[in-house]
Amino acid sequence: MPLPRLLAMASSLVALLIFLFSGGGNLLSDPIAQGAESYFQSIAKNDIPLKRPRPGEWLYEHKEAGQNLAAYQQLPPFRPDSLKNTIYLQPVGRFTVLQWKALEATQEYLHIFFQRRVVLLPAVADTLVPPSARRKQQGQVQLLAPYLLDAYLKNRLPASGLALMAISAKDLYPRPDWNYVFGLASYPDRVGVTSIYRLQDQSLTTENYTRCLSRLVNISSHEIGHMFSLRHCTYAHCVMNGTNSLPETDTTPNRLCSECQRKLHWNFQYDNLRRLQELAAFFRRNELRRDYALTSQDLRKAL
Repeated sequence: MPLPRLLAMASSLVALLIFLFSGGGNLLSDPIAQGAESYFQSIAKNDIPLKRPRPGEWLYEHKEAGQNLAAYQQLPPFRPDSLKNTIYLQPVGRFTVLQWKALEATQEYLHIFFQRRVVLLPAVADTLVPPSARRKQQGQVQLLAPYLLDAYLKNRLPASGLALMAISAKDLYPRPDWNYVFGLASYPDRVGVTSIYRLQDQSLTTENYTRCLSRLVNISSHEIGHMFSLRHCTYAHCVMNGTNSLPETDTTPNRLCSECQRKLHWNFQYDNLRRLQELAAFFRRNELRRDYALTSQDLRKAL
């Protein structure tokens, strides 16, 4: 075996052992190994395998190997503890009453999705972004996403923070030669920013509210999932699928496949059935019919 590969394997093993012996995890006493695996085997019957990608889709342009539980454990991922136990959402800009309703629903959803406390912070004015980091595009003001990420968010993750996600009312762009971006994140720093602007088809109304909410909880859970080391899913239709466009995002469910659920459960140690029941109740209350149907199928298998 080549020496560099051998050294890389040894380094990964040392990192895993440090992680386990420091209290970050214990594979031998893992709930998955003691019986929860039956839950994942049950809901795996509802996983929908991905089809061969077509031109323009994420997996057509990005050859990703995927990530199983063993690969996830060996990273090792960032884990919640008694001190770092809260996800923070930071609104940036001025939001309408209906937009704020979507933010509050997203806060509730992320609490259920990750089974951790989620705090929706008071909104801050987008004037924190200087003129040099904003522009007008087709009559709309856009904010430079890297500025929000590097100059504002990276130094503001609270001591109790698992992650900090900013949600902008205005559109975002990543650099001068790009038209826009849905969001940007620094996964090692566990901070990210997204915008509600394009998710609401530029203007939020009672008619498109449900579609906007579905997109907002999808992108928020996906990006925060990355902050906890969940990589793009290549196994089945899953909220962790990579996407190249909003139409492709609209095809991804607000559901973790059984393999991605294994990883999040191993890390966060929550009650699988309670989480599923709470997700079903949220989807039903908010009229997210596709996701309610998928969660109900999982419940029927799990009960």
